[in-house]
Amino acid sequence: MGWKEDLKKAVEINSYTRNKRGVDAVGELFRGWLEALGYETRRHARELIGDHLHFTSPSGGREKILLLGHLDTVFPPGSFEGWREDDEWVYGPGVCDMKGGNIVALEALRALHDANGTIEDIDVLLVSDEETGSDDSRILTTELAKGYDKCFVFEAAGPDMEVVVGRKGIGTFDITIEGRAAHAGTGYAKGADANLEAAIKLQKLAAMTDLQRGSTVNVGRMEGGIGANTVSPQAKLLLELRYADHHEKERLMKGLEETVCTAYVEGTKSVLGGSIQRDVMEPNAWQRQLIEAMERISGQRLPTESRGGVSDANIVASAGVVTIDGLGPYGDGDHTPGERALKKSFEERIALMSAVLRHHQEKGAIA
Repeated sequence: MGWKEDLKKAVEINSYTRNKRGVDAVGELFRGWLEALGYETRRHARELIGDHLHFTSPSGGREKILLLGHLDTVFPPGSFEGWREDDEWVYGPGVCDMKGGNIVALEALRALHDANGTIEDIDVLLVSDEETGSDDSRILTTELAKGYDKCFVFEAAGPDMEVVVGRKGIGTFDITIEGRAAHAGTGYAKGADANLEAAIKLQKLAAMTDLQRGSTVNVGRMEGGIGANTVSPQAKLLLELRYADHHEKERLMKGLEETVCTAYVEGTKSVLGGSIQRDVMEPNAWQRQLIEAMERISGQRLPTESRGGVSDANIVASAGVVTIDGLGPYGDGDHTPGERALKKSFEERIALMSAVLRHHQEKGAIA
């Protein structure tokens, strides 16, 4: 279990997204490990968050492969730290999400380097802000993705070692509502109740949820008003929508626009803010062909699944790159103090990716 010592080093460094020093320290570990394999580091420096690191290999005329991961975790300093293990599991922040996945990629590259002495046409991108929505790295990832034919993402595997072929799209929006204040006792009719408008809009938005189609609209926060004796002059809704395909995206966005543009309470006005953070990653035939090739090369069966959660796989897939996610170890309890990863799943995933990447170096493509 040579992977375990390096994973422990990475896990014991707090890399909460807003802890720039910690995130950069984890990045420095991977920089040292990957430069030892012949990689060149292209640092995309940031002032307030960790630097994004793009590791490039020499070109040998093969199809271009990108291995994608993130350096950050969700745990602020002092909230969940440290490392422990038992016979079956390792425990700690990032063991499955996704320092463990990064280690799988690293170990597969080490095996390839040990066998060949060189690595060509396989690059690595480690971003620093995935856990907060990749708001900074999204543009960088999108632009870099255009230079690759295939992408492997090392988020955690499913409980039966599923790889991920679909992820919902996600958008976060806010609606700011302007009403008109009035005394609730002596001038009620002169007011325009922003709180009432917000309540009606909330119901309209919630009604757009369609679980059968995999679509949800959640107003997670609402606020407004001044006091009990004043007709509310302002209110605000914060909402998230998720969707499983582009048809549902169009339906939800149209419904959102209609809800914002309609004044259900006369005299109120509304303004929409926010955006789609990560567009949907839909299963497709090119993925299926790639998975079949990976199964043939490795001798492993690769069951597939779609997930409601998002990752940077959404971004790369939206750029038109054939993308497979869930290539990290199996774990559970991610985003909680119970996060753990199954030891034997590391060995399985390292063997899989070692075989696939070795085939790529020998044949020039994964097919």
